[in-house]
Amino acid sequence: MPLDKSALLNFLGEVDKELETPITLVAVGGTALTLLDAKTSTIDVDFTIPHDDYTVFKKTLSSIPHGFKVDCWEDGIVFSQILPDDYLERSIKIKKMKRIQLRALHPVDIVVTKIGRLDTRDKQDIEACIKKFKLTKNQISRRAETVSYVGREENYKINLNHVLNNFK
Repeated sequence: MPLDKSALLNFLGEVDKELETPITLVAVGGTALTLLDAKTSTIDVDFTIPHDDYTVFKKTLSSIPHGFKVDCWEDGIVFSQILPDDYLERSIKIKKMKRIQLRALHPVDIVVTKIGRLDTRDKQDIEACIKKFKLTKNQISRRAETVSYVGREENYKINLNHVLNNFK
């Protein structure tokens, strides 16, 4: 079941009610694009979470019946990419709840983290992100140089070149 922005915020509102301490969540991928109004919905929920908040969020999430696929990584890790330490300060504030500070990755960080896998949905998301936020090839290329890729580095470079050559 696709989740629109309202459904995402309602879901996080329920999580917020159960939290005992304040945390920061940084939406990534389609979740970030949905919260940034670059796409209408997402099929799953993805976050990268500062280390100190990760366990608190996972524990709280496990105590709430929700029925959503929720993937979480720590400290700027997104799928198979590791963002530089400045990912959090570059992220965009979405909403302050009682205990959740909700943020979304910066649009260029969304693009560089989707480059690693680069399936059909990732390509659609990258195109939407580039158009909505008027990202340049130079911005994407410079940021991609700062990303660590877990896996065959050459694959990431091939995917990056594909994006730089095929999206305007």
